[in-house]
Amino acid sequence: MNGKSARSHSLDTLLIPLGVGACVLGLWEFLVVFNDVPEFVLPAPSRIWASLLQDGPSLLGSLGVTLKITLAAFFLAVVGGVGLAVLFSQSRTLEMALFPYAVILQVTPVVAIAPLVLIWVGFDRTQLALLILAWIIAFFPILSNTVLGLRSADHNLRDLFALYHASRWQTLRHLLLPAALPHILSGMKVSGGLALIGAIVAEFVAGSGTSAGLAWRIIEAGNRLQIPKMFAALVLLSLTGILIFFVLTVLERLLLRRWHESAVIREV
Repeated sequence: MNGKSARSHSLDTLLIPLGVGACVLGLWEFLVVFNDVPEFVLPAPSRIWASLLQDGPSLLGSLGVTLKITLAAFFLAVVGGVGLAVLFSQSRTLEMALFPYAVILQVTPVVAIAPLVLIWVGFDRTQLALLILAWIIAFFPILSNTVLGLRSADHNLRDLFALYHASRWQTLRHLLLPAALPHILSGMKVSGGLALIGAIVAEFVAGSGTSAGLAWRIIEAGNRLQIPKMFAALVLLSLTGILIFFVLTVLERLLLRRWHESAVIREV
């Protein structure tokens, strides 16, 4: 694919979703106005846009609070997940001993353990409790994908490293981690969105007015039947999730484009 065709393909990739979105919004606006749907049931996109302009500063401030928790939980999930997966790759016994507990942590509903976390941490440290709950949700995809990636290294190359008496650190650095990198990046894309979801869910569960995050603004707007404001907050959340995914996708492309097939094929 030459440069001109690649640019045309990239433009089509951008324009087609935007065109579909514009059609959906236009149909939404028409149906709401034509059927005279009450605003507290379903506001028109124009009302949501107006609310976004009016309440934007306060919503952005709350989004900043939620985003801080999201990024901190995501960072801890990456560090903890990759670090624990590396330990698992060095000790099968350790993996067998601890991995089931990671699974248990993943399948335990946050809404069930949130009150316990709040009690253990203390109601005066709500932000720390929210961080822990968001980390719980974001942690497992990194761990499971990294473990899979470390196991996916070519066994012939493993034998070659053993033949040349490579140390564990050399094998990990030059073989296992490069082999696991695509899986780590894939897990990061999943974990980034889950960290945002975890932060929002944690704020919903723990929210008692003490949280200044975006979830509390949604609850507040719903209690006051300010439905356009609720939708405006949801729009900001969606855009934030898209931005996180886009940034991680660009990072994946930059790190893999020169050597991994998943990135090379896209440039053919």
